[in-house]
Amino acid sequence: MSSPNLHPMLNVAIKAARAAGAIINRAALDVESVRISQKQINDFVTEVDHASERTIIETLLTAYPGHGIIAEESGSEHGAKDSEYVWIIDPLDGTTNFIHGFPVYCVSIALAVRGKIEQAVIYDPSRNDLFTATKGRGAFQNERRIRVSKRTQLKQSLLSTGFPYRPGDNFKNYLNMMGDVMQRTAGLRRPGAAALDLAYVAAGYTEGFFETGLSIWDVAAGSLLVTEAGGLIGNFTGEADFLEQRECLAGTPRIYGQLVQILGKYSKFATAGEKAAVRQAEQALAPQEDEGEAPAQVEGSAPL
Repeated sequence: MSSPNLHPMLNVAIKAARAAGAIINRAALDVESVRISQKQINDFVTEVDHASERTIIETLLTAYPGHGIIAEESGSEHGAKDSEYVWIIDPLDGTTNFIHGFPVYCVSIALAVRGKIEQAVIYDPSRNDLFTATKGRGAFQNERRIRVSKRTQLKQSLLSTGFPYRPGDNFKNYLNMMGDVMQRTAGLRRPGAAALDLAYVAAGYTEGFFETGLSIWDVAAGSLLVTEAGGLIGNFTGEADFLEQRECLAGTPRIYGQLVQILGKYSKFATAGEKAAVRQAEQALAPQEDEGEAPAQVEGSAPL
């Protein structure tokens, strides 16, 4: 249902997100029958992603035929190619969770105007949670104003992240990164849907989020939610121009600053000296194997 108090473009985005959510919820009733294909190793797409995306694009372009579209599954093949208004769509963020029946996934829709995110909707269909933001008007969850957490100490903070899973990802580097963060916090979670992770930072459920390898449709809507809720978002070195850098860090202002101090050296924008120090740390943690010796085995135990 649209609200007269909301920006008209946000109302259209909400309509599109709820229509996509209805498709996702119907499919979730019999998820084992959903057809799945693999884009690359550990990167899945389903018929539900495609159906959700088609519904969103149809809803948006019916209302605004002159607008552009960037969507996860169809890229920029729909909509106007030279519009100042571009919708950025992830029709089902958390596909791997969805195909396992793990209820952490969402629809993410953002509108960029001349390159700046001005409208945002993240819809969690399994909980019927609707997160919205219009630039300059605050962030909301189910029409209730939300703010980032008031916690200021990292040791009291709950953070979320995403683990690398694609070929070529530097998993060892991520383990070092997580090790640096985990020992300083109250907990680290890996829910599996980056857009929802950012919505949860905005709502104050977590104090921060970090991940590499993300695309613009993963973070566009969530970035506006975070800033409109009083948080900060950027890359690991704290620079705000991050949307297409595949490196995202978000948090409350105080926690964000502390995380930049920890994660900055892992950024692809880190100085040569910082990168060298990270490489040295990786080498120091590499397992040392005695030449020619097999691992010791406890009597009666199975081979390691």
